[in-house]
Amino acid sequence: MENSFAITTTFIAYLLMMLAIGVYAYQRTKSSSDYFLGGRTLGPWPAALSAGASDMSGWLLLGLPGYAYAAGVEAFWLAGGLLIGTWLNWLVSAKRLRTYSITTDALTLPEFLSRRFNDTSKMIQVISAFFILLFFLFYTSSGLVAGGKLFETVFGLDYTTAVIIGTVCVVSYTMFGGFLAVSWTDLVQGLLMSAALLIVPIVALEGGFGQLNSDLANINPQLLTLWNDSKGEPLSAIAIISLAAWGLGYFGQPHILARFQASRSNKDLITARRIAVIWTALSMVGAMLVGLVGLVYVTNTGLGIDDGEKIFMLLVNALFHPVIAGILLAAILAAVMSTADSQLLVSSSALAEDFYKQVFKQDASSEEIVMVGRIAVIGISIVALVLAMTPDSSVLGLVSYAWAGFGAAFGPALILSLYWERMNRNGALAGILVGGITIVVWKQLSGGWFDVYEIVPGIIFSIAAIVIVSLATGEPEQSVKSQHATFKKHLVELD
Repeated sequence: MENSFAITTTFIAYLLMMLAIGVYAYQRTKSSSDYFLGGRTLGPWPAALSAGASDMSGWLLLGLPGYAYAAGVEAFWLAGGLLIGTWLNWLVSAKRLRTYSITTDALTLPEFLSRRFNDTSKMIQVISAFFILLFFLFYTSSGLVAGGKLFETVFGLDYTTAVIIGTVCVVSYTMFGGFLAVSWTDLVQGLLMSAALLIVPIVALEGGFGQLNSDLANINPQLLTLWNDSKGEPLSAIAIISLAAWGLGYFGQPHILARFQASRSNKDLITARRIAVIWTALSMVGAMLVGLVGLVYVTNTGLGIDDGEKIFMLLVNALFHPVIAGILLAAILAAVMSTADSQLLVSSSALAEDFYKQVFKQDASSEEIVMVGRIAVIGISIVALVLAMTPDSSVLGLVSYAWAGFGAAFGPALILSLYWERMNRNGALAGILVGGITIVVWKQLSGGWFDVYEIVPGIIFSIAAIVIVSLATGEPEQSVKSQHATFKKHLVELD
């Protein structure tokens, strides 16, 4: 009873702090630019940690430790791919996207792609918004599943009740505070997540890393090899490619790309890149160690665990004083909130800016767009809540589908739009459609190369579609060429 009271008190204090930030951000939010991009005033620390925290979600504290717990160092293929992808995304996309979105005065990713190619039909914007809504429903529901598992484990709540409570927490400050609330809370949450992931395995580790290696070898020597699975079978090329290919998804994640657009200067992006890469590396190592150290701890103590994704929670509850445990467990809530809030905000912007304004009311005022965006946050969260109601859902499984969807639908289109002058409107539309549809179809197939992670064929087919269609349908309009020339001039000036 005492333990539960201490943890509950810590959670309530944490939630009140997040809500206070949301209220303050609400007072700073006056326009749609403020609500969806924070008025482009993000400094390097909030930009970097907000991108990282909103990227990693509950899977960093649940999914990845659970994978390492079950498969051992094989999980390094996934973690390594993500670390390289983080670095490349900041290096390749950040400056150019920020500069080009300023040149085109675009607030959302669909709006940027539409204005980049002067798409007067608005097909790019509407179809892009559709894919954002589709894949973010799965992504957001993964965060709600993680929150449900947290409240279920810590407080013994019914899973359904636990998911509803987590959803209400996230919606409350996202709906009112918008992008500034999301980014500022992400800064706090990102620091908490990385601290928790480093503290927990260090405390649980007995005898140093040499002893950890010896203990894992005694449990199962195959856990220590990158080239075999936990059963001793060699990892196939399909398996290695599928794990490492997670890093390719970064180039198309709207909630991460929004941080590039919202940064206050191109120079800040250099500092932000370094912060983001260091934070990601530390967090990945910590998450892997939680799974590996947790496996040794469970084996040595004889404790039972029915779901490997709960290993972080088990270690915290077993090793720490209730007050400290409450703070560390709040890191899971932080991971859930930092991602779900960003996803809800991007989804609401897709509905408000890219559907409502373009299809229903093109002369809608900035205040009206913000109101529609806030209503959309509630509507989208309800649908995601319904998807999250299955307690057996895998956090990593839900994330993998959405991650692949964004990576294939938007990654190739975005990168080529920033670098290839010959790309035209038809090529962009073809790439988005082919990439998104490939993910949906490939996910239903199995056997042989159909078992490869769907992001790989999705990106390959999307690039092919962009190049082939662009070359087959003529050069871009003169206005598009002039705009690209202006962008290159601004890129030099802003650097």
